[in-house]
Order: sequence, then C-alpha cells, then structure tokens
Amino acid sequence: NPNSALEWYWPSDDELRDGLPGYRPTTKGHPRKIREAAELILASERPVIYAGGGILKARAAEALRELAELCDIHVVTTLMARGAFPDDHPLCLGMPGMHGNYTAVTSMQRSDLLIALGSRFDDRVTGKVDAFAPEAKVIHVDIDPAELGKVRRPDVPIVGDCRLVIEELVAVLRRMLDEGATQPDRTEWKQTISGWQEKYPLAYRASEPGEALKPQFVLEKLRENTPEGTIVASGVGQHQMWTSQYWRFNEPYTFVNSGGLGTMGFSVPAAIGAKVGRPDAMVWAVDGDGCFQMTAQELVTAAAERIPVKVAILNNAYLGMVRQWQEMFYEERYSEVYLSPDLPDYKLWAEAMGCVGMRVESPEEVESAIQKANEIDDRPVVIEFRTDSSEKVFPMVPAGKSNDAIITDPALGEDYVQ
Repeated sequence: NPNSALEWYWPSDDELRDGLPGYRPTTKGHPRKIREAAELILASERPVIYAGGGILKARAAEALRELAELCDIHVVTTLMARGAFPDDHPLCLGMPGMHGNYTAVTSMQRSDLLIALGSRFDDRVTGKVDAFAPEAKVIHVDIDPAELGKVRRPDVPIVGDCRLVIEELVAVLRRMLDEGATQPDRTEWKQTISGWQEKYPLAYRASEPGEALKPQFVLEKLRENTPEGTIVASGVGQHQMWTSQYWRFNEPYTFVNSGGLGTMGFSVPAAIGAKVGRPDAMVWAVDGDGCFQMTAQELVTAAAERIPVKVAILNNAYLGMVRQWQEMFYEERYSEVYLSPDLPDYKLWAEAMGCVGMRVESPEEVESAIQKANEIDDRPVVIEFRTDSSEKVFPMVPAGKSNDAIITDPALGEDYVQ
C-alpha cells in the first residue's frame, strides 16, 4: 500500500519542529564501561593503542595523543588513520596489517591489551582471526554498535564518539592516578619494541647503476622535498602501501586514500578535490600506471580550472600488487597483469591534457624533477617515474595466515637502505 508506506516515512509534526528524523547515534560512553577500561589500562603490562579511521572522523587526534602520553602507551595507526598520531612521535609504531611494518604487526600480536579506538578489526589487520593477538584483552570504542563483537569479542565494549569517550577516559585515568593508582613497570615491553624496531626496519635494496628506480626511493625523495602539511592522495596497490610506509604523516587529514573500498583510480580525482578544498596546501597524488589509466582524464578538468595538483606515477609496467600475489602464491602463473612500459606515453598524455609532463628514469633525476614540479603553481604536473617492475611490498602477511607468519624482504643483504 503506497499510502501506508508514505505515512511510515513521513515525519510527524513534532519531528518537523525538532528536526528531520535521522541517524541519532549514542555519542557519550557509558561511565561504568569507561571506568572498566581505565582499570584495564592501568593493569596492563603490554598495551597497544589500535587507532583506526574513526579517530579522524571524530576529530579525536589531540585526545588520542593525550591518552597515549598520559599512560605512555605505543600507538599503531591503520591505513585510514595515518596522521592521526604523528609518525615522528616516539610512541608511534606506524601502520599494522598485511603490509604494515614488523614492529606494528608484532606488537599487536604480543600485546596483553588492545585499546581499539575507531577501528574495525578488518581482515588486513587481524590476519587469521583465530590467531590474532591471542593473549590480548580488548577495549573497543566505536560509534557503531554493530562493530562491537563483529570480529573480536571485546572485554570492554564502549559505544560512543571516539573523541568524547577518549576525553572522558583521560579524565577518569587522571583522577585514578591522582588518587594513588599506579601502572606496571613496562620497561621490558619498551625494550622489546625497541629491539624489533632496530632488527626489522622498513628497508629496500638500493638501485645498482643502470637499474630501474626503486619506488621506495622515489617516495623518500617526495617526502623529503615537500613541506610539512603536504596532502597526499593514493590509488590502490603497491604504490598505496609504499606511500603509507615511506611517507611521514605528522598531521591529521594529510593522507587521502580509499582504504578497504580498494578503489583503483582514486588518487587523481581525490587530489583534485583536496586541492579545491585546501588551496593553500601542496597536494600530491601518488599513483600507479594501472590506476592512472582509469581516471587520468580528470586532469583535463584540473588544467581547465587551474587546479595545480601534482601527480607522481610509479610506472612499473604491471598491475603490481596482483603480480606480486601471482609470483609469490600462484607459482608465477601471471595473468592479465602486464602493462606496456611505453604505452601510453605518460609525458605526452599529460601535455595533451594541459599539464606539465616529465619522465624520470635515473635516481639522479628524481630530486630535481620533484623540485621543478613544486615550483609550478598554475597548472597540474605529472611526473612518470620508471620504477623496478620486480619490486615487491614487504613486510607481508600472506592472506589467511596468522600475523606470526609475517614475511620480511628475503632479498635484503648488506646493500639495503633503511
């Protein structure tokens, strides 16, 4: 009955006066649960804060830092939370997950308490769920009650807005500490984490003369030659992981990527949107050749509207992440992953769309090309970096395996860069 359906959806007079009906989530955490969370934190010997994208959505970066510093707890920041906690902070462990760094992955795995804030225990972070962080109790804070217990049953579930819950948690912790509560000696835990960081840094083998560029090297040079506050957008695949690994995100809202949606072609239109929204900021899109071919045409709009984004294409002539899986787990049965290194001509394509186009093939050219791109502010710039097609993203936790099965780069020897 259409009339009954209309009647069901149509707001009442009272609702029209109070505002249209909609999503009215619980924002304040339950006081008893917050107290229970504080007690767990003060009792834990190996705690880790597992910060997810909800931290950024809740505008909770400052509150997160206050909590971490108050209790001296290390923080991992997921792909969607990069920048929510500064990478240069001594308590920051970086990104966990399938391609997270060894220390971030292993610290979660060995923890006795995970403080999950605005994170969803997705499969890329947990690996094999049954084997994930087996000794850890869990505090889980999320505004969506459906997330609590969906993957991992929390010992203390708290429904609420991350910022409001963290602020109240900090207040309770301060009161408890002022009243004489103490925390365990975590010296051994800190030393263990420091040992992992020293033994298993992010690293790659430097290019030999005449070899193709290393994509990690390109990311390092981009990071070193752009100002603080630069906004970086990425597509999906190897370049996305290298960007998260090798950039240094010290401010929130400086990394734009599609996360679990896996949206290839995301970076160029996302960068254009970021530049329009923040015209004062420098904006770089880091893309792969496969992703770039999906949405490159949007640069016509950027050129026509004088939106001066900058695009770094890591051209390895492959759909790199799929190739990596086929090589490592499917006995090199390559299928539908090869893309020509010369077609299309990215420099000419960029120029045809009204952009400045450049091509870089040797390490000596990288820095000057980036600096030249940074100086151009009246049109988009596209730099094609010819990168090593054999390079893989490491560390890596194989799909469906425990995080204990994390693989570090087997090719590393004495000539690696860290």
